[in-house]
Amino acid sequence: MAIVPMRRVRLIAPAAEQDRLLDALQRAGCVQLRLPEEAEDRAWDGLLERCAGDLAEVRAEREEVCRALTALDRWAPARRPLLAPKREVTEAELFDPRLRARARETAAAVNCAVGEAAAAEEEKGHLLARRAALLPWREMELPLERQGTAHTVWLTGTLRSGVSLEEIREQLAETAPLSDLKEVGRDRGQRCLLLLAHREDAPAAQEVLRAWGFTPVRFPGLTGTARANLERLDREIAAETARGAEAAAAVATQAGGRETLRLSLDRLAQEEQREEERARLLHTERTILLEGWVSAPEEQELLVVLARFPCAWELTDPDPEEYGEVPVRLRNNPLSRPLNVVTEMYALPRYGTVDPNPLMAPFFVLFYGMMMADMAYGLLMAGAWLVIRFRMRAGGSLGNFGDLLGLCGGSTFLFGALTGSFLGDFLPRLAALLYPGTSFVALPALFTPLDDTLAILLGALALGLAQTLTGMAVNVAKKCRSGDALGALLDEGAWWVILAGAALLPLAGRTAGVTALLTGAGMLVAGQARARRSVAGTLGGLAGAVYRGVTGLFGDVLSYSRLMALMLSGAIIATVFNTLGAVPGNVAVFLVISLLGNALNFALNLLGCFVHDLRLQCLEFFGRFYEPGGRPFQPLCIRTRYTELVKEEH
Repeated sequence: MAIVPMRRVRLIAPAAEQDRLLDALQRAGCVQLRLPEEAEDRAWDGLLERCAGDLAEVRAEREEVCRALTALDRWAPARRPLLAPKREVTEAELFDPRLRARARETAAAVNCAVGEAAAAEEEKGHLLARRAALLPWREMELPLERQGTAHTVWLTGTLRSGVSLEEIREQLAETAPLSDLKEVGRDRGQRCLLLLAHREDAPAAQEVLRAWGFTPVRFPGLTGTARANLERLDREIAAETARGAEAAAAVATQAGGRETLRLSLDRLAQEEQREEERARLLHTERTILLEGWVSAPEEQELLVVLARFPCAWELTDPDPEEYGEVPVRLRNNPLSRPLNVVTEMYALPRYGTVDPNPLMAPFFVLFYGMMMADMAYGLLMAGAWLVIRFRMRAGGSLGNFGDLLGLCGGSTFLFGALTGSFLGDFLPRLAALLYPGTSFVALPALFTPLDDTLAILLGALALGLAQTLTGMAVNVAKKCRSGDALGALLDEGAWWVILAGAALLPLAGRTAGVTALLTGAGMLVAGQARARRSVAGTLGGLAGAVYRGVTGLFGDVLSYSRLMALMLSGAIIATVFNTLGAVPGNVAVFLVISLLGNALNFALNLLGCFVHDLRLQCLEFFGRFYEPGGRPFQPLCIRTRYTELVKEEH
């Protein structure tokens, strides 16, 4: 239950073994690669170079496969059971050399069909646009490719709808009597017009129309009437629709290759990761230089892997000066491991410091259950944990979250049993509706939030004081380990003596209490005098220490009153909804209102209690000893998205 010790590994191997070595390290999953320090030394320029790889090609292939899978999920969706676990595969299946060929074939077929469908859709869009432009002219029986006869001219164009055709016709009758203007259709606020004129009157007629804002319209490339062209366009649109449907059907026929594509994506993700890590290697013409970190418990596993290669290596412990660069891995038991969710959300501890999870776990779980405090809510949380852990078989952060949900659900059920709460007072209310006059008015309870508020407040403050003292004790241990035992005694120890004196005043008499208080005060003065050489500096430091100690210690402890406040608010909200549901005196109405209200209460408290619990840990508890800044240990390993890797028995 601590931060796992790390060791630096340096390795020199033949360049010809590069691919096999990276593959073996990835399967072992125990080394985090880093760019060797020699890369930053200008003296090495020209001697070592970064290893080049095929990262661009791998990413391009992965993009093709991903595009094909997206198309299958869109046009041939597969039904999967809700919260179904991932498909289990072995390393042999994941790294099967035939897998990429099958995936490429399936992806090529799908993407080709998708391209055909896209082309059909694009062409269909063009045809629809042309049809929409031609549709207003469908009543015009003149051929579109002609603009007149030997003695006449006809001109097509548009004019805004608000213009009076009668006025235009009057001007045409005066200026170009051998002309006629007809409206053949309308299009989005415009009139589609046809001008018929004798060739001698055509120029004058066009001048009249131009003055009114007439816009000529041409139909290049079209022959025959508008109606005939519309019929042709309808046939072409239908053909493109059929072509798109055939392409979509061709995509659907590849649905059987969905799992191959998913497995191939996981395989390509490993290759992409390997190519990214290859850039962290340095090489000469015949050798490669590798540097990284390995956790001490996995050192022997690494040595077994390296023994299969003709290489030279060394393992060294990191120097304290470089602890800030050392990656961090937390090693916890099943009860404290779920708290990784909280630690990772805040910040990992710096290497060489304290893992907070074992210290935080009992408080976090206890506080959460105290704030929720309802047996039904606890059962719901435990049910969610069962689904995540055993139905979904989730691991990693989701698995840790599910385990934390299960632990907090157990604590919630326990406090619900202590306070006699099952959806608030749901059961007594229901019993009163079903059996009026029943003697069942409440579940057995050790204490209740509504009747024992002061006792719960004192209990919350006592728990807060216990966690605060725990944080101070951890800080004392840190100082002692670093060789500052006297500083720990005169700082944290002084406040412990002062708190003991305050407790002895009412319990053991005035003499013992005052003696302890004076002793603690003397220790505070000695601690400040030790750090400062002048009297004024000592007095100033003492005033600051007293202010920070009183406001910090007691302020932090008072923050734990939120435990009582959340417990009380949850109980009141549940009781209010149960009371509202019971007012009509109908069981069905009661069940609807009560269950909906409790569902809302549960959802709000599920998040609210987590946020407040998280605040108590990150501010009040961590602030006393925690040193953030750790970098997560991210070894080169097999990480899958669509499948679950199963270790093979050898």
